[in-house]
Amino acid sequence: MHRFLSTKCLAALIALNAAAVCSAVPAQPLARAPEELGASLGGVLAFLEARNPELRAMAYEADAAQARLRAAGALPDPILGMELRDIPTREPTLSPANAGSTRYSLRQMFPLGDKRGLQREIAAADALAADARRGATAAEVRMRAKLAWTQYWYAGHAAHVTENLRTLMVDLEQIARSRYGGGLTPQQDVIKAQTELTSLRSDLVMLQSERRQAVARLNSVLARPADAPLAEPGEPRALPDRLQDFATLMRDAEQRSPTLAVNDAQIRSAQRNAELMRASRTPDVGVGVALIQMGTRVTDYEVMLEVNIPWQTDIIRANVSEAQAMGAAAEARREASAAQLRGELGQNWAALDALREQSQIVRTTLLPQVELTFESALVSYQTGRVDFATLLDAQRQVRRTRLDLLKIELEQQMRLAEIERIVGEEL
Repeated sequence: MHRFLSTKCLAALIALNAAAVCSAVPAQPLARAPEELGASLGGVLAFLEARNPELRAMAYEADAAQARLRAAGALPDPILGMELRDIPTREPTLSPANAGSTRYSLRQMFPLGDKRGLQREIAAADALAADARRGATAAEVRMRAKLAWTQYWYAGHAAHVTENLRTLMVDLEQIARSRYGGGLTPQQDVIKAQTELTSLRSDLVMLQSERRQAVARLNSVLARPADAPLAEPGEPRALPDRLQDFATLMRDAEQRSPTLAVNDAQIRSAQRNAELMRASRTPDVGVGVALIQMGTRVTDYEVMLEVNIPWQTDIIRANVSEAQAMGAAAEARREASAAQLRGELGQNWAALDALREQSQIVRTTLLPQVELTFESALVSYQTGRVDFATLLDAQRQVRRTRLDLLKIELEQQMRLAEIERIVGEEL
């Protein structure tokens, strides 16, 4: 009987060690989603691009800015006027034929000093800012989707690791019960095994709760009902090679960051607005034509020329000062954003670099060591050379190490998502 239980337990251990940490189905799978949504991060991001309302709103705002650009710098509308003159007081009339005379005029103002060109440049800068804000929002939303999917992946695979160890713990409990029945070990070993089984079941409940929460978070980003079904997640992305070169990554971030692009567009808009305020010192010219009707005949023509006088110089100076201050504020915000970008990128890159080394150590050295320790403790317990507490501690080390490896991979994916948000593109 002892030999049968030992063989069975060792078989379970071999199956546990041969299984990949991140490649199995959780113990309590959710209902499958149509079209395998959730199986891969790429599918989640493709669904996000088409369905997320935040991205649609930013796209509409960018379209609105482009529409404003098409109308910027246009001439003001002409003014068409009509005057009835010498209306008889005894027989008032609004008929041009019965009035003393009628004057028809058409006037058009022409801004001088390149005001229209500056208005177009301001609108172009605003359109660039709107497009950059859309890019920044897209990067932020994509990061949230990546984090939610990665947490969904982690919770499911952590539950699978815990379920495998719970199954193994059932075999260990049978061994302890058998040895206790033979008078080889105290009853305390059986109680310890049962206590550990209860603890593992409790952990499984918590992990399933974390998984459901991750599903709700991911569905929220995808604008779906919180309990909408998702397919079982596959493997996370491999870390791209571009992460190895920090200097290149920093240069790409400074060139392509949507946040910095927004700041640059705001600076350009503020600069052109200051120039437009200065150009308001230049007067605008208006021209017009008119004709005079008496009775039913056109008797005279008129030609008009008018110039507005920029008399309120205090207002002009105040407007210029305001525009210059807004430009200085935009430049300061750009410097602050660049400093924050460099800090965030450096922090995430350093953490990711350390996580990469840590993952290598745990996967290639620590995990084989704790598994070998558990195998040795299992054999020693069956021969009576170690107590059950030593075997239990070795089993806990295996579970803790496997979960630590999953957490390292989770943290790697989260750091990668942060870096891609900062850079503004997929690496």
